[in-house]
Amino acid sequence: MGINMRKYGVNELRKMFLEFFESKGHLAMKSFSLVPHNDNSLLLINSGMAPLKPYFTGQEIPPRRRVTTCQKCIRTGDIENIGKTDRHGTFFEMLGNFSFGDYFKKEAIAWCWEFLTEVVGLDADRLYPSVYLDDDEAFEIWHRDIGIPAERIFRFGKEDNFWEHGSGPCGPCSEVYYDRGEKYGCGRPGCTVGCDCDRYIEVWNNVFTQFDNDGHGNYTDLAQKNIDTGMGLERLAAVVQDVDSIFDIDTIRALRSRVCELAGKTYKEKHEWDVSIRIVTDHIRSATFMISDGIMPSNEGRGYVLRRIIRRAARHGRLLGIGDRNGEGFLAELSRTVIEGSRDGYPELEEKKDFIFNVLTQEEGKFGKTIDQGLGILTELEEKMEREGKTQLDGEDAFRLYDTYGFPIDLTREILEEKNYTIDEDGFAAAMKEQKEKARAARKVTNYMGADVTVYESIDPAITSAFVGYDRLTWESPITAMTTESDVVEALTDGENGTVIVDETPFYGTMGGQNGDIGMICCGDGEFEVTETVHLMGGKIGHIGRMKKGMLKKGDRVTLSVDASNRADTCKNHSATHLLQKALRTVLGSHVEQAGSYVDAGRLRFDFSHFAAMTAEELSRVERIVNEKIAQQLPVETAVMTLEEAKKTGAMALFGEKYGESVRVVRMGDFSTELCGGTHVGSTGEILFFKILSESGVAAGVRRIEALTGPGVFAYYKEMEDRLEEAARIAKATPANLTERLEHLMAEVKRLSAENESLKSKAARESLGDVTDQVKEIKGVKLLAARADGVDMNGLRELGDQMKEKLGEGVILLASEKDGRVNLVAMATDGAMAKGAHAGNLIKGIASLVGGGGGGRANMAQAGGKNPAGIDEAIGHSARVLEDQIG
Repeated sequence: MGINMRKYGVNELRKMFLEFFESKGHLAMKSFSLVPHNDNSLLLINSGMAPLKPYFTGQEIPPRRRVTTCQKCIRTGDIENIGKTDRHGTFFEMLGNFSFGDYFKKEAIAWCWEFLTEVVGLDADRLYPSVYLDDDEAFEIWHRDIGIPAERIFRFGKEDNFWEHGSGPCGPCSEVYYDRGEKYGCGRPGCTVGCDCDRYIEVWNNVFTQFDNDGHGNYTDLAQKNIDTGMGLERLAAVVQDVDSIFDIDTIRALRSRVCELAGKTYKEKHEWDVSIRIVTDHIRSATFMISDGIMPSNEGRGYVLRRIIRRAARHGRLLGIGDRNGEGFLAELSRTVIEGSRDGYPELEEKKDFIFNVLTQEEGKFGKTIDQGLGILTELEEKMEREGKTQLDGEDAFRLYDTYGFPIDLTREILEEKNYTIDEDGFAAAMKEQKEKARAARKVTNYMGADVTVYESIDPAITSAFVGYDRLTWESPITAMTTESDVVEALTDGENGTVIVDETPFYGTMGGQNGDIGMICCGDGEFEVTETVHLMGGKIGHIGRMKKGMLKKGDRVTLSVDASNRADTCKNHSATHLLQKALRTVLGSHVEQAGSYVDAGRLRFDFSHFAAMTAEELSRVERIVNEKIAQQLPVETAVMTLEEAKKTGAMALFGEKYGESVRVVRMGDFSTELCGGTHVGSTGEILFFKILSESGVAAGVRRIEALTGPGVFAYYKEMEDRLEEAARIAKATPANLTERLEHLMAEVKRLSAENESLKSKAARESLGDVTDQVKEIKGVKLLAARADGVDMNGLRELGDQMKEKLGEGVILLASEKDGRVNLVAMATDGAMAKGAHAGNLIKGIASLVGGGGGGRANMAQAGGKNPAGIDEAIGHSARVLEDQIG
């Protein structure tokens, strides 16, 4: 360690890194969400570079050519091994400095060295750079400019020091290793940089993105060379604080200690405890950050990753003996410690803590039920193995426990080992592989960016659009780009479908749950009907539609006209969602958070966090509150201010949204204040009316309300009125006396139904006729086998019960032809069954003669068939079948 080096904390190191690169002309950007934006290749952000890919590829223009970030990341590729050692975790923070066609190797290496040695104070004699085998340029910079002796610079091959991911930008790496000292080493002779022990640890990785790979191993120089630097914050802290692992650095150690406190265990006392302590410590960090970005536990995608992480943490908490705390569960309690340690860098954790705690508590509760259910299934499987004399659980059964019941395979293995059972590991692996292959086959085709490949990627990234439609519905602007569905074009002509992009537009693009505007774009005789307005990558707004007549061409100055009626109705619905959210928080509590929304001219849909179905009374109260605020004609005012100023006003932020420095605040009287970029009414009175149509669950802990406003409510009640009139007409009544008329009709239906059943029963008996002379005695058991055509299956069963009463003890077989098909019913009394009669086997023995199949219990069975010609033969054969049954 450097003699004068301070043991900086995690939060200090994060701040030092960002401030250092700000001093080098970099723009410090906040961490992006863990949820990838326009990138189908990733479930979760797993590196500092991942959310910046559009800047590296040139698809979007970066806010500055030099950027620095501390990016929260999740990696779960080896989740099964997390905890077994103290080397890895699923959650980590990645420090990064990035150059988009600005500086390159010389500056990147110099600043790396300056930060590590002069800012942090690491001992230069303990730092060892590595370069790619053929990267002489980087070698010379380290050797001649920085002054590192040649023998201290290591050259590694493509596997270690060349970054590439399929086709696209790639390049050599230069890593910096730190010698932590012999106490962390393996003690083997020749232990040096590259050894897999913990002595020489990589702290910095510079990626020099200078080539383009065509996907076939052919490399060409990139016109724009980039720098992508990654350095794990936790790993740097472990080096600076001179501790064994990331689990011993200040913030994670505090969390680990809290786990030990709750469990009543001591770290480093027992290996099994240590594994569980590390798993709980790491996983609660991941879960807390994922939930803060709006990810909810589910059975697919990133939601499944979160569910698995939470359940793994909860299970290992159980293994450590951590019990519930005041009914809240222990994960929410641990999450408090995560938030306390990380809120300096991620203030959104503190802002969303109640929501995070709710999600964790609900999921932990579900896990308890899942574990109990899984244990019950496992017990049944153990009993089955014992009966069959097996000692190995079938792999598919183990996978079913894992996949269907969320039952971890290691828990299954552990329980079985206690009873000397094993698992068919190969069978389990095969079932897992099959599931992964199915999932991989369903994955979307993507480009290097991971986004769906579209025509819009070919548009000049310098082209952008500005929205000017908050207070106007018409505007003039030049066309800057146009496309058909497959190509960038110079013009669109009559009948063609395409997209028009302009400099400034009054059309609102679909965003924040609000559906985009529709309308017309005109120039001369050219008329383009806009059916959809969307935001495209790179700050463009696309007007999608069809040329109604004439033509439009790039450069034309066009008049853009928004459909005023559609916009007005959309505004009513959007403003109503703001009133609805406040009303929900008023009625249900402050835990309610917006989880999604959709508004267009016709309706509104609002998803919110709540863990139970709303009662009729709650819905009524919410609807009443919204309509009261509409009637009060509250003024709707908007203002643009800084995010900090907006938070001071108490404005509600959209969950998971990433805001810039300036935000738009929408205020409705003193009732509702929200951050919102959408369009709204001028006064709540313009909404007119609000009507809730439905409330339902859409995901774990997420409810959905669908509702109408204004003209939609009028249309709804008009439709109800029309249906009422139609129902009254059909019932030969008026709307006023319809209820009375329906009650009378239902009573009549009930009477006629009973009369009909009586007549059917009578007809069945008449169809059967007097069959007492058809009773045969088979080895002391009476058999009545008869035909009653025209009787359905229900009728046959009823007739069979009547015949059984007349017969006393014996067997009944009835057959009927109805509508070209055969119905068979067999019944056996207790006395007959005692002598060996079995109705189900009797049916099986004759059903094939009528072209059918069936069976049932010993006392009653039935079958269908499609060969009426075989009925008589089946009746005749029944005596022989019964004879064989009776011993």
